[in-house]
Amino acid sequence: MARRSADTHEKKPGIPRAVIIGMPGAGKTRIGKEAASLIGVPFKDSDRLIEHDAGRSISEIFEAEGEDSFRRRESRIICGLLDDFAGGILSLGGGAPMTAAVYEALREYRGQGGKVVYLDVDPDEAKSRSLHVKNRPLLRGQTHDRWMELYQERCPVYQSASNVDLKARGTTPEVMAQRLADALTERVVHVSNLDPYDVRIGAGVTNRLQVLLGDEVMRVALIHTTPVQRHSDRARALLRQAGYRVVDVLIPDAEAGKTIAVAQGVWDRLSEEGFTRSDAVVGLGGGAATDLAGFIAATWMRGIRYVNCPTSLLAMVDASTGGKTGINLSQGKNLVGSFFTPVGVLADLRTLSTLPNEIFVEGLGEVAKSGFIMDPEILRLLEDEAESLRSFDGTESEQWLEDVVEDLIERTVQVKANHVSVDLKDLGLREFLNYGHTLGHAIEKIEHFTWRHGQAVSVGMVFAAELASITGHIDRELVDYHRSLLSSLGLRTTWDGRDFDQVLALMHKDKKARGNKLRFIILDGIGKPTHLDDPPLDAVREAFRRIGSKG
Repeated sequence: MARRSADTHEKKPGIPRAVIIGMPGAGKTRIGKEAASLIGVPFKDSDRLIEHDAGRSISEIFEAEGEDSFRRRESRIICGLLDDFAGGILSLGGGAPMTAAVYEALREYRGQGGKVVYLDVDPDEAKSRSLHVKNRPLLRGQTHDRWMELYQERCPVYQSASNVDLKARGTTPEVMAQRLADALTERVVHVSNLDPYDVRIGAGVTNRLQVLLGDEVMRVALIHTTPVQRHSDRARALLRQAGYRVVDVLIPDAEAGKTIAVAQGVWDRLSEEGFTRSDAVVGLGGGAATDLAGFIAATWMRGIRYVNCPTSLLAMVDASTGGKTGINLSQGKNLVGSFFTPVGVLADLRTLSTLPNEIFVEGLGEVAKSGFIMDPEILRLLEDEAESLRSFDGTESEQWLEDVVEDLIERTVQVKANHVSVDLKDLGLREFLNYGHTLGHAIEKIEHFTWRHGQAVSVGMVFAAELASITGHIDRELVDYHRSLLSSLGLRTTWDGRDFDQVLALMHKDKKARGNKLRFIILDGIGKPTHLDDPPLDAVREAFRRIGSKG
């Protein structure tokens, strides 16, 4: 089953917020201290505490007591701090994780919800700094070759002990401190299936691109749209800084980018650039862009590595997670596609500050859907903050509202993760995520995609609630609750649609349909979705009539 990552939830009380490890000269103390200041938590350096405990410098301890005695003292102090330094950031000496007691304590700390951050720096930069510092007894009088020997010995241990990898190469300590602060405030939802991955939610998580792509990838196709240019510029700079060759692929915005002609153009581009199975795709933008990028990744040479970077609320809570990729045909939406999971999803909350309000509001439709089918706490948050959410502007919003939005995103992604983790390919449970979508997709098609997806799904949920009421599954009060909540968020609840027979024909093409029989997702109550197979046509017609503005 999917779970909320122990990185951010169910953390043992009293333990540090993060522990920084890495080579001498990596900048652990400076970066850790600045990051702690940014997020308002205390900072401690284990080497300074050891010196205070012994009443002498590290070098003097080595000379007077020997390394074995130093390591025992170091282990005692560090193990104590791992149990009793609530919420702070702790920096360790370069050799600390090499001691068995410290290594095992770090592994236990991780299991309790802690973050062990490996500050992975450029060896040339770090060794030059460290060899000029007198208080490093293991390096005193040593050559650059000795530093590299230590690096090669310690690097695998650092990687094994850590659960956060920050690459500090070609950047300033100030930038790295901000990246560390961002990493420590992000939220993580784990998606478990045959190819498990994490959805990371927080300001600045785009910085994790290199970690997800890995060192073997040489070329990256950055697929994006024009409206997200400032975000694609940043992603491109990060990728190039990490040493990747970036192929910039601009596609039309929204559903216009999800066509076979656009896909063919991207395939042609990848062929011209010589993309192989060892290269990768990054999809950056709204739901349509990530759908198309995922489909390209799934089909190029039968599947290459890809990362989703959603920039809209809708994409963060819906399209980017779950492994559904696809394109539209003239006959309907998402009729051609595949199930193909990303290596990770990076939902960078800083992109929300650039969203037009109407695009943010439409995302609330998918958020509300998750509340109706599984998590009533989502509905409570939406009710309590409806007015503020309806006018959300990330550039001026107060911190409490941004926290509410972050909580809603995490909860909504968790609902989706719970479903797709046990049912990747729409064999049953995952279909519940399509609440409101049967009519919603028909509305989008009939309106030539001039309706935003979340708005169409909102009307679709009211239709499904009306149908559930007509067939005796829910009472009138729950139908009215649908209308009042959704409208309070700025979402549509009515549609003066076209001919019912036209709508019916499109609903028969819905992916949930079985043969010639319609299948709808309805509710037996909040948090109790169920299938409704082949309901009476008169009931479907009446539910459709009720969503008209004069219904």
